Amino acid sequence: MLDKFRKAKLAEVDMLHRLHSEGRMPAGYTGTRPSFADAIRRDEGGLKVIAEYKRASPSKGDINLGLSAADVANMYAAGGASAISVLTEEEYFKGDLRYLDEIKASGLPMLRKDFLTDLLQIEQTLSTPASALLVIVRMFEDDGYLKEMIGRTHAAGLDAVVEAFDQTDLSRAKQAGAKIIQINNRDLDTLGIDMNRSIEFIRQKDAGEIWICASGISEPEDCAQMNELGYDTVLIGTSIMSSPDPQAKLAALVAGGRS
Repeated sequence: MLDKFRKAKLAEVDMLHRLHSEGRMPAGYTGTRPSFADAIRRDEGGLKVIAEYKRASPSKGDINLGLSAADVANMYAAGGASAISVLTEEEYFKGDLRYLDEIKASGLPMLRKDFLTDLLQIEQTLSTPASALLVIVRMFEDDGYLKEMIGRTHAAGLDAVVEAFDQTDLSRAKQAGAKIIQINNRDLDTLGIDMNRSIEFIRQKDAGEIWICASGISEPEDCAQMNELGYDTVLIGTSIMSSPDPQAKLAALVAGGRS
């Protein structure tokens, strides 16, 4: 599955290298970037929720395409989200970088969620109001380049959310300097969910790290469990986006994690 996503981004990477060689990279965003890390770190109230604007996925197909980015900005801010994840991959998730501009009205820090493999995509992200970007460990075969991707992201003033699917990914993430670690419970072969990953891996959380649980969270009880395990936050997309009342669904999930 990740190979499909990687191939879907090749045209974008080629375009960025062409723009860079011509001195025509997009100008950096000059507005305020609220801290993503500060927003999602657990506090005395418990778990935080990152709500995701997700229009489609390979496992679910189209998801509530009538819910616009502007709608989401209002609903997620009112529903109690601490941050917003915005899918920007176009082919499989029907995302767009422009959604980041539309959702910034929420005032919440945003994560650019995409399948990034090139350092120039950090510079591209800096042209948007995103406060963080996703780095998927398994997208990088070379440990040195993975470390550079994370380090350059931090140096640029963005937070790197470093995603792991298994123990090998997690070990590589830590060695590469990850400060925010996201455990994804999705099995990339079957597209099924294995919550045991989050349950087992949280034991390896070290002081100063921020941990996110992603995929498979759909009910307030799920948030309560991850709160008890010690996660800082959960990232939730499909169950909120597919709800008849996304704002109410989000509010219930937030309450579940902080009860």
